[in-house]
Amino acid sequence: MVAALDALYDPRTAQSWDAVGLVCGDPEAPVEKVLLAVDPVGAVVDEALGWSADLLLTHHPLLLRPVHGVSATTPKGRVVHRLIGAGAALHVAHTNADAADPGVSDALADTLGLRELDPLDPLPETGSDKLVVFVPPGDADRLLDALAAAGAGSIGAYERCAWSTRGTGTFRPTRDASPTLGAVGDVARVEEVRLEAVVPRAARAAIVAALRATHPYEEPAFDLYETAALLGQRGIGRIGVLEHAQPLREFVARVSAALPATVQGVRAAGDPDRPVRRVAVCGGSGDGYLDAARAAGVDAYVTADLRHHPASEAREHADGALVDVSHWASEWPWLPVAARRLREALGAGTTVDVRVSTIRTDPWTLHALPTSAQIHSAPPDGSPS
Repeated sequence: MVAALDALYDPRTAQSWDAVGLVCGDPEAPVEKVLLAVDPVGAVVDEALGWSADLLLTHHPLLLRPVHGVSATTPKGRVVHRLIGAGAALHVAHTNADAADPGVSDALADTLGLRELDPLDPLPETGSDKLVVFVPPGDADRLLDALAAAGAGSIGAYERCAWSTRGTGTFRPTRDASPTLGAVGDVARVEEVRLEAVVPRAARAAIVAALRATHPYEEPAFDLYETAALLGQRGIGRIGVLEHAQPLREFVARVSAALPATVQGVRAAGDPDRPVRRVAVCGGSGDGYLDAARAAGVDAYVTADLRHHPASEAREHADGALVDVSHWASEWPWLPVAARRLREALGAGTTVDVRVSTIRTDPWTLHALPTSAQIHSAPPDGSPS
């Protein structure tokens, strides 16, 4: 199960400060029921254990900051003790789920009706190299098979991809050599094939080992080049477009209707009549990406936890609207998507039951709106009574 989750939400893409992966539990234990939730809080643990879940998968970490113990005298310690006592595990997919393709912000964008999605802050593609090796024509296919078996030459849905050209290689074996072709002391000119193939950087050592083991020469000639990292579809946030532009006031209503209701609701900064079509979104706290949203030239940026100063500065720099939603609500749409993807990853014949939590873990419980007169009146002058 851990391997399936890591394949969906690669822990290597998590932010350096994050704490993702298996928090507690035996990775080899059988799993029959998985409950997904945003927050690993007591009410969610109640739900998980009441359903006899074997695994609780949450978006938010339980132990993000270092701790010196997990005694049951603290709320987080009680979560750990209760889960372990019931034989249940806790697994976290946080910023690795944010960066995934598809990830948290894809689910938010889809919920709002955005299409043609691209990352707001893209990650580089997985590093790759280019291998060039020279081999006698009769051994080229055998060598390419060995390289492909070690991981070379995979491009998208294609494998054993390579380019080859023929030419003449020249060398002179020294007295310490045992040449496959040519004679010691003589200059040899032999027909060779130049093979080129892409190499996943993580498989570099295994592929070079396969090359040396398979190549007929005792000293094979090859080059390994690092290629430039291109930006991919993984990364934080998403930019997309609505099918039709609509005024900001209508777009805010769309956001409110699409997301789970919370006490906070949805608030916005901008001209209510401004047309909105190109939109950036970031599930969770996104004011760190205000500059990226501004650089992308979006009509509106939807995220959570917008603080006063960053929001005020962003409004001074650009006329793009800001739409602030509940942190929990912005990430909840990911849960049913993650549940579906996990079922698909486990295969059609799986007996594992995957369910999304019904607990609303948004922490806010009360909201008082001022009257229109209060909004439009001058603030108190602060003078003493």
